[in-house]
Amino acid sequence: MNIIGYARVSTLEQNPELQQHALLQAGAIRIFTDYESGSPMQRPQLTECLNYLRENDGDVLVVWKLDRLGGSVCHVIDTVDNLGERGVAFRSLTEGFDTTTAGGEFLFRIMAALAHMERGMIVERTYAGRGQGRPSVGRPTVMTAERTETARTLREQGRSLDHIASVLGVGRSSVSRALSTLEH
Repeated sequence: MNIIGYARVSTLEQNPELQQHALLQAGAIRIFTDYESGSPMQRPQLTECLNYLRENDGDVLVVWKLDRLGGSVCHVIDTVDNLGERGVAFRSLTEGFDTTTAGGEFLFRIMAALAHMERGMIVERTYAGRGQGRPSVGRPTVMTAERTETARTLREQGRSLDHIASVLGVGRSSVSRALSTLEH
């Protein structure tokens, strides 16, 4: 059994030493460290860490805090579930999750069930909102039919998206989205 640590800080200016020290105290023989934000992104050291962990060999992935593993509860749960399927345990030092124990596995399953229920409730609220005469979710578009037609005409004349956005008084992405829906 090997204890492998993963640390993450949001920027190069932040110092991961506190996390790394705690991981070493927990017995980590190797620590992978990323310098990235918590939103979904490329985390090369996490990918390398997950590939390094040996399946069904009793390896344990240890993090200082749950949010270091992922930017969302869903991402953390998916990652820990994937580890479990591979026979790799998980520990979070700050929150006390430890899937090497029955109690820790139980607590993690409760958290996963709550996250799953929340995802379902979000979907239900979304459908309920649509059922009350709201055709879609999100902000309404600033691109009226008239603006979209003007954008199409200007684009056919070879005008840039920035120029069209400036003429219409809207953002470049609004023009781009409106034109892309015409292409489909």
